[in-house]
This record gives sequence, C-alpha cells and structure tokens, in this order.
Amino acid sequence: MNAKKHWDDIAPSYNAEIFDVFNSDRKKILNKYFNKYANKKHSAIDFGCGNGKAFPYLAPRFKTIIGVDISQGLLNQAKELPYKNIVLKQADLTRSARLPQTDFIFCCNVAILSTVEGNLALLKNISKALKNSGSALIVIPSLESMIFSAWRMIDWYQKEKVKPEKIDRSEFSGFTNAQTDILQGLVSIDGVTTKHYTSQEIEIIFPRCGLQVSVVDKIEYDWSSEFASPPRWMTEPYPWDWLVSCSKLSS
Repeated sequence: MNAKKHWDDIAPSYNAEIFDVFNSDRKKILNKYFNKYANKKHSAIDFGCGNGKAFPYLAPRFKTIIGVDISQGLLNQAKELPYKNIVLKQADLTRSARLPQTDFIFCCNVAILSTVEGNLALLKNISKALKNSGSALIVIPSLESMIFSAWRMIDWYQKEKVKPEKIDRSEFSGFTNAQTDILQGLVSIDGVTTKHYTSQEIEIIFPRCGLQVSVVDKIEYDWSSEFASPPRWMTEPYPWDWLVSCSKLSS
C-alpha cells in the first residue's frame, strides 16, 4: 500500500472516517499523562500528527512542537489551526525523517502499519528522536481488546439464542487474514490490515526498538466504538487501546 496516497485520499473525510481517540477517551486518561509530562520549557514532536487533533493538548503544555505526517493533505488542514508554537513537516516516519532530538514525543495510532518491519522502523525512529532524558506516549490498538469485543458479540448473540456457528461470518471480517498474520496482530479493520498489539508483545518489542517501557495503561472507549447499537447491559469491562509510557533505552 502507498501510505502517502492512502492518507492523502482520506484527508478530505478524515474527521468522519478516523476514530477520535481524544473525544472517545472515557476516563480522559490522556489528559492525566499530558499533564504529567507538560513543561513549557520543553520541545515536543507529534509523530503522525494527522490534521492536528492532538495540538489543542500539546500546544499549551510545551514550548515548541513539530507536527510530522506523511500526508501533505492532512498537514494542510493542520496548518489552518491557530497555534503559533507548532511547525509542520511532511515525512515518512518509517524512514529517516531528520528530526531534532526532543524532550517529549506523542504518537497516536500510527504504529499500526500492515508490515511488521514498518512498525519496528517507526518505533526505532521515535527512540532516535528522543533525548536521553526524554519521554514518549504511544497509543496503539490492543489485540486482546479486539478478541474480547468479538467474544462479547458472540455472548450477545447467545443471549438472543443464536449459537456461535450460526452467526454470519461477516461479523468476523476482522479475522479473515492469514493465520500467521492474525497471530502477529495483523488484523483487518474496514478492509485495511492494521497492526494490533498484546501487552506481552509490547514488553518485548519496545526494548528491541530502543524504548524502555515504564507503564502500559488503557484508554477505554464506550461499546458504541465497536457496535452501532450496543445493548444497555453491555457495560464494563470496556474495549481499549494501549497507552504506553516509555523513555529512551540507555545503551
């Protein structure tokens, strides 16, 4: 897939098509972490900034911010936002983006590429762009959550007296990739292969990419993020993304 063309094509309908993590964060946990790392003397990079959804959170908390994205179409939208301390840069973050080392990096659902190698390269570039004393917040999809959501759907059907084997296979379209892909967390979202992570995998992969994990937390979402009309009885536990707090791994 040509990632630049893909995101440039989506740019005009980005807000309607792409899930809004910030507005959907049930417990507003991102605010807690942004406040933890905020420092108006520090610089920050928004890795894969899209059209600038994180800017209202980053701009008041850091002195300067570089917003980087592969899509010029999305950067053109971000340019219209009223923030004076943000510089925009077009770059493929799986390659050498020539970014200055910074105090803080935020990366929200960008390391979700359809190739293992692409995601590892992106995570390594986050490590390279961090100062030794710097910190990063990385949001990535949870494979456990996706499996749990599928189980919840089966449970819902069973409450309506429909056996699992009678459920239309289209309900499991996310798991139609090859077995070896699924076992690596490469599952389908709206027909696009998207990388999802297990918590144990995070503990192994991040250090390999030069990142020391300090906390693996959850950003929880309402069930409406998974189902068009979830029943009232479907409450916690809720679906989630992983929120990984990490730093540069000392050599």
